[in-house]
Amino acid sequence: MPAPDHFDAMLAAAEKKLHISTNGAEPIRIGDNAIYRLAGGVVARVSRPGRSAAAAKEVAVARWLERNSIPTVIALPDIEQPVFVADRAVTFWRELPPHHEGTLLQVAQALRVLHCLPQPENFVLPDLDPFVGLIGRIDAMPTISPDEREWLVGHLDHLRTRHAEEISSLRTCVVHGDAHSGNIVSTEDGTVLFLDFERAAIGPPEWDLVSSAVEYDSAGWISDSEYGSFVEGYGQDVLAWPHYDIFRDIREMRMTCYVAQLASDHKDAKGEASLRIACLQGRRGPRPWTWAPM
Repeated sequence: MPAPDHFDAMLAAAEKKLHISTNGAEPIRIGDNAIYRLAGGVVARVSRPGRSAAAAKEVAVARWLERNSIPTVIALPDIEQPVFVADRAVTFWRELPPHHEGTLLQVAQALRVLHCLPQPENFVLPDLDPFVGLIGRIDAMPTISPDEREWLVGHLDHLRTRHAEEISSLRTCVVHGDAHSGNIVSTEDGTVLFLDFERAAIGPPEWDLVSSAVEYDSAGWISDSEYGSFVEGYGQDVLAWPHYDIFRDIREMRMTCYVAQLASDHKDAKGEASLRIACLQGRRGPRPWTWAPM
């Protein structure tokens, strides 16, 4: 996997600032972000341009969880992070042991513990914005029709209005913000770890529960028994929450926009995006819909 020269240059500049050897750095994933494996069980992450604040938040949240004895990916200790190089941020982490996606029961139990923690005292998390990045994704969709784009923009405006009217004076806590089984993983010894804190925020805990509920209720990816274990593990069924519909509709919108943005690189994404838009428009019958995981 060749690494673009600008990512190599960013890593080299960070090395000079921290005196961490990057000799033999092995690219793990190169995209908007770049992730490298370094010697000594260290992983370096080079952010997208303009994401310095998000990178700093990820380090702060990981260290806060560690102080509260919550298993998490470990930001390399004893160094100031992130390292800022031009318009990118570089962060350094302990490489995870072998792991796999968490079960729904593990995800629910981990979220229940997270949502009971007191809010951090030494840094400030932003308020949850469930719409973050959506208009940019709509603008960047390569293959949708003008009519689909116009409808998505109008639907986004409608969701914003509903959210402003319906969501107020709710209990809030630290939320992961993108809570699913890919971001809450289990090691071979059964330790459950939190990953990826780019969307961490202060918001209603129900936002973290909606991802799994939508995979069950809207997409049909989760069986009755699997969802039952999720409800049992957390102790609350978000499907019965009075404001579930608005959070569900926002999450469906996010899932749809994500797939539509993939269409230029993934041959199956264009048809899947059009299917999902048709479902949101009410042209494919009631939920659950037959959505393909992407």
